[in-house]
Amino acid sequence: MSSWTLNLRRAMAALAATALALVLVLAVDAAPAQAVRPPGIPTTAAAQTQLNALTVAAESNGSSYDRSLFPHWSSVGGGCTARQHVLHRDGSNVVNGSGCQPASGNWQSDFDNTWTTNVSNATIDHVVALSEAWASGAWSWSTAQRQAFANDINSPQLWVATSSVNSSKGDKDPAEWMPPNTGVRCDYTKAWIRVKYLYNLSVDSAEKSALQSHLNNYC
Repeated sequence: MSSWTLNLRRAMAALAATALALVLVLAVDAAPAQAVRPPGIPTTAAAQTQLNALTVAAESNGSSYDRSLFPHWSSVGGGCTARQHVLHRDGSNVVNGSGCQPASGNWQSDFDNTWTTNVSNATIDHVVALSEAWASGAWSWSTAQRQAFANDINSPQLWVATSSVNSSKGDKDPAEWMPPNTGVRCDYTKAWIRVKYLYNLSVDSAEKSALQSHLNNYC
């Protein structure tokens, strides 16, 4: 083999190696960051204490529930609604469009461990559904209290979720539904307990039994 041919092959091999390294770097840079979970998820010990303190009672007044009784996606400051705030807080590489509304970004739905770049598919789930809260005691609240609950960006009440898993969850409690992603079930259980405790909402007997079981099994 001539030295010219050998040098050419070496040059081509080096070029291929450089190209492969560049692809790998770009792939790593393009990968979404790790998902951000909402604030205020308690430790397991704190969640157990809070669960023990919850009032056990049958749900009531469910037939009088109306979603409009919980004014939601209200302004939370900085020109953002609660929904927009959570999309920025828990998203990756979020770019604004008009006002505070994200135009692009990456969002992970922790419930089903799915990433989406479509902002319309990044819905915001109330971990304790509004109808669940109503039947657990919010029926007696003022409209201002229900509005604060529905737009609470400081507790683990608001989670990014794909529209499909959000629809699957609906208004079910942890005795009826748990996230298909088992890796989030501990934090989901603790978040549910925290929200119920924070707002002095009751739990029914099946719900409390399920919460205790989930704490034992997933935490």
